[in-house]
Amino acid sequence: MAEEKPLNFLEQLIKKDLETGAHTAIRTRFPPEPNGYLHIGHAKSICLNFGLAQTFGGECNLRFDDTNPAKEDVEYVESIMADVRWLGFEWSGEVRYASSYFDTLYEWAQYLVKEGKAYVCDLDAEEARAYRGTLTEPGKNSPYRERSAEESLDLLERMKQGEFDEGTKVLRAKIDMAHGNINMRDPILYRIRKQHHHQTGDTWCIYPTYDFAHGQEDAIEGITHSICTLEFADHRPLYEWFIENLPVPARPRQFEFGRLNLSYTVMSKRKLKQLVDENHVAGWDDPRMPTIAGYRRRGYTPASLRKFCDMIGVTKSDGVVDVAMLEHAIRDDLDKNAPRAMCVLRPLKVVLTNYPADKTESLIAPGHPNRDDLPARTLPFGREIYIDQEDFREEANKKYKRLVLGKRVRLRNAYVIEAEEVVKDEQGDVIEVRARVLEETLGEDPADGVKPKGVIQWVAAHDCATFTVNLYDRLFNEAAPDAGGEFLDCLNPDSLVVLENCVGEKGLAGAAVGAGYQFEREGYFCRDANDEKLIFNRTIGLRDGGFK
Repeated sequence: MAEEKPLNFLEQLIKKDLETGAHTAIRTRFPPEPNGYLHIGHAKSICLNFGLAQTFGGECNLRFDDTNPAKEDVEYVESIMADVRWLGFEWSGEVRYASSYFDTLYEWAQYLVKEGKAYVCDLDAEEARAYRGTLTEPGKNSPYRERSAEESLDLLERMKQGEFDEGTKVLRAKIDMAHGNINMRDPILYRIRKQHHHQTGDTWCIYPTYDFAHGQEDAIEGITHSICTLEFADHRPLYEWFIENLPVPARPRQFEFGRLNLSYTVMSKRKLKQLVDENHVAGWDDPRMPTIAGYRRRGYTPASLRKFCDMIGVTKSDGVVDVAMLEHAIRDDLDKNAPRAMCVLRPLKVVLTNYPADKTESLIAPGHPNRDDLPARTLPFGREIYIDQEDFREEANKKYKRLVLGKRVRLRNAYVIEAEEVVKDEQGDVIEVRARVLEETLGEDPADGVKPKGVIQWVAAHDCATFTVNLYDRLFNEAAPDAGGEFLDCLNPDSLVVLENCVGEKGLAGAAVGAGYQFEREGYFCRDANDEKLIFNRTIGLRDGGFK
């Protein structure tokens, strides 16, 4: 019987809340801002929030915190919904938006003003920074802090009506400008943004800040456990202040966990957007990007990402996870589940001189060495085949276990052949190998007792698929690309190598978009989402420690 996995600190907390009756059921939420595509760090948060709800028989909401229209887009909204579903999760009820609660949030802002706990401030951004103080020095009260509630209410309504320019006025909470936590020094609740919103159009020209909106959205939705990453720990006192000082219908609590940091990877959404905007990559779903869409296009599976998130666990502190753990998760998943196929990345023609030109036959190979449920493959065989250029040498030492002039090798799932001569071009490069087939060697050693020293893959020239292969490697060649200095200086110039006119088994011509395979001896590949060409992307190599 397998041992039960110990509960992480959040699971322990929720279990206790349910046992003590603090909650009769739990509700979590995944609250992304739609200002970019989700990355692997968000995958951890998705698995955590939806996973906690599943574990304890609760529900998880998907809510877009769309309070900053300048950076948001419907494209991001749609991509986020697709990513959550692809990972294998479904949210409770309809998709929710912060913008759906704008009327209520505005009423609560007015409530704080009436209670003497908020005011309209005319300081510009530079002045506000000067008044705010530092980590070691207290701030100073705004000269507008003692405005009457009546005046602030009037100014707030006029802000809402679009009477004032951006940056001229904000609504601030009245808390404590000398507070040791800078987030509590009269934080901004509303700012003027005269920009079109992807959900509300031009209805609003003032928008709530994330800090003001987030906890109140949780309360409206009846969230019991608001799970955030560790950088929001300093915001929790403010989260709780709003809950305590507003007539909210519920009292959610915030808990923090360590965010995911991955070696050889940039996790800043701003930097990822820079990579896209400056064309260092071919979009948010470029297979070199750490976005969920990028991993999907590269051939990672939902199960492998969920497994990775489970492997790294949930902690109360930040740390850096070796990207090799993620690579192990996908390699392990594909080794067990990906059907096999033969592919020749750099084709070299071999003519089997003693095989009849008008003869062809069909050979059978297993779909997977350990999976009887995957169908066997039919391999056409004829006089002309392709092998990889790296699998032939005119001369070689004993360590070389492939085809050598005058030596033998076995074609995988087929015959033993022996190389007899080569054809070269004007530059002296080998462009064709002439060899002979040893008959009666299908599944048998040669009758003369001279065994081949190796096995190589091959593809029949008369009936094969031709395609492009993208060989992807890590986008950065430094383990900590954004640890200091310019992260773009750490870009790996060899993160993508494109090989044209590769050949593979004929069945690959009909591969579905996203279908993954192990190209024997080469690695794991998947059919790219390209409607115009047949392209396979390398997902990962066969072995740890890079692509060999």
